[in-house]
Amino acid sequence: MAKQNVAEQFVDILVRAGVERLYGVVGDSLNPVVDAVRRNSAIDWVHVRHEETAAFAAGAEAQITGRLTACAGSCGPGNLHLINGLYDAHRSMAPVLALASQIPSSEIGLSYFQETHPDRLFQECSHYSELISSPKQMPRLLQTAIQHAVGRSGVSVVSLPGDIAAEPAPEKAAETALVTSRPTVRPGDAEIDELVRLIDAADKVTLFCGSGTAGAHAEVMEFAEKIKSPIGHALRGKEWIQYDNRFDVGMSGLLGYGAAYEATHECDLLILLGTDFPYNAFLPDDVKIAQVDVRPEHLGRRSKLDLAVWGDVRETLRCLIPRVREKTNRRFLDKMLKKHADALEGVVKAYTRKVEKHVPIHPEYVASVLDELADDDAVFTVDTGMCNVWAARYITPNGRRRVIGSFSHGSMANALPMAIGAQFTDRDRQVVSMSGDGGFAMLMGDFLTLVQYDLPVKVVLFNNSSLGMVELEMLVAGLPSYGTTNKNPDFAAVARACGAHGVRVEKPKDLAGALKSAFRHKGPALVDIVTDPNALSIPPKISAEMVTGFALSASKIVLDGGVGRMLQMARSNLRNVPRP
Repeated sequence: MAKQNVAEQFVDILVRAGVERLYGVVGDSLNPVVDAVRRNSAIDWVHVRHEETAAFAAGAEAQITGRLTACAGSCGPGNLHLINGLYDAHRSMAPVLALASQIPSSEIGLSYFQETHPDRLFQECSHYSELISSPKQMPRLLQTAIQHAVGRSGVSVVSLPGDIAAEPAPEKAAETALVTSRPTVRPGDAEIDELVRLIDAADKVTLFCGSGTAGAHAEVMEFAEKIKSPIGHALRGKEWIQYDNRFDVGMSGLLGYGAAYEATHECDLLILLGTDFPYNAFLPDDVKIAQVDVRPEHLGRRSKLDLAVWGDVRETLRCLIPRVREKTNRRFLDKMLKKHADALEGVVKAYTRKVEKHVPIHPEYVASVLDELADDDAVFTVDTGMCNVWAARYITPNGRRRVIGSFSHGSMANALPMAIGAQFTDRDRQVVSMSGDGGFAMLMGDFLTLVQYDLPVKVVLFNNSSLGMVELEMLVAGLPSYGTTNKNPDFAAVARACGAHGVRVEKPKDLAGALKSAFRHKGPALVDIVTDPNALSIPPKISAEMVTGFALSASKIVLDGGVGRMLQMARSNLRNVPRP
C-alpha cells in the first residue's frame, strides 16, 4: 500500500468528520489537496467561479444540515476571496472548515509572489486559525480545528503550504476520535430557581425568540400557554417559532411588523430566548429582562439583564415548565393578540390595491405569489436589502421550510451562492434564491455553477434597477439618492445564453405562469421580474434620528407594507381570545 501524503491524510480526516464536499477554485498550492479529493470517492470537489461563493455555499450547507462543511482557496488572492463568506458563516454560527493553502513554506516571510498570512488574516472571522508548518502537526492540528468549528459553532481555518501538503504523512498517525455534534447544556439550579421566582412574580411576561429556539418549538408553545405570554421574534427566529403559534405577535426590529414592539415594552418581565438581537434601541430599558442563551458571550451584551441564564433553550424550558405556577389571567396576552391583528389589518392593503394592473410590478405582490406557489418544504435563500423585507413579510414558515440569508453579517450577493450549497444537500428539494439585481450581478458568474452541475435552483430576481435598501438608507438620513442606479441587461436572456431556463416578467398577469414554468423546469431557472423601484418599505414617520445601515428610528415604528398570510394567522389567533 502506497504511503499517504499530507494532503491525502487531510482529506481522509475531513471524510471521517462527515464532510461530503469541498467548495473552491483549484490552483497552484492547493493542487495536492484537489488531487487527493479526485482520488477519494467519499468526497467531491465543487468547482465554483469565485471563492467567496465557495464560503457562502459551505456556510449554507452547514446551516441546512447542521454538519461540518468545508471550502478551500489557493494561496494569496485565492484564499483572500473566502473571507466575506467566512465572516457570514462565522456570524451565522455555521460549522465550516476553511483550507487556506499557502506559498512554499521556505518562502514565508520573504515577500514571495502572492504571499499573505492567512493564519493571521482570518483570526477575526474564526474560532481557530493556524498554520501547518510541519507534516508532524497532522492530524492533530486539523482535528483541533474541526472540534473548534463543531464545538463552538463557527469557522476554523487551516493554512497549509503546498509543499508540505505534498510531503509524506508521518508514520503511525493516531486515529483520533472526532467530535461531530454538540451536547445540550442545562443551566445551573440557582439560575433556574431565580428565573422561576421572576416569572411567578410577574403579571405580564413576554417571550422574544431568536434562532436559538430551533428544535424547541413545542417547549416554547407549552411554556407560553402556561404563563399566558405573547411571543415575538427576531428575523432569525421567524422560521423556528412563527408557525403553529397561537401566541404570535410578530417581529421586532426595522423589518418588523405587528405588536412585537408593544409586547416587549408593556410587560413586567421580558425573556429573551436564544436571540442575539442586535438592535438594542428596540429593546426596553424599563422592564425586567432575563436572557437564556447557549453562548455565554451573548448574555447581556445588548441590554442590561436582571438574570443571565447559560443554557440551551429547550433544556432550560424543560426545567422551567414543571416548576413555574400556571397563570390564569390572559388580559395582557389577549390585548397583544388584538393589537397584533389590528396592526396587520392596517397595513395589509399596501400591496393589494390594483396589483394586477400595477406596472412596474409591486415586489410585495411577487413575494406573495411566490409564497403561495413554492413547495411546503422549500429552502429560500435571501439577498440582503429589500429582499430581506419581502421574505420577512411574505414567506410563510410551516416548520418544514427554511429561510436563510446573511442576517447577521449583512453581505450583498449571498442568495445565489447560498442556494448552491443548499441545493447540493438535496437535489430533489426545491431551492429558491430570492435575489436582488444588485446582489445577483455582484456574483453573477456563479450562475454558471448552477448550469455546470445542473443544480435545479430557481432564481427569482427582484429587478428594480437600483440598490433599493441603500436608497432607503439615504432617504432616512436626509440625503438624495446617488450612485444607486443599475443599468441592467435582460437577465433572462443572460440565463438562456448560459444554457438555463430564463423568462422575463414585466406584467403582473404573467407572473404566476412564469413562476410555475420555472418550478416545473428540471434544471436551473431564472425569472427576471421587473419590479417597482419606488416600492421602498418606508416607516410611516421618518425622524432625524434615523441613520444609515440597519439603524433605528427614535419613533420605534416598524416599516409599512403588506404582510401576506400572517394576517390570516393573526385573525385565527384572535378568534381564540375568550369573550367576556
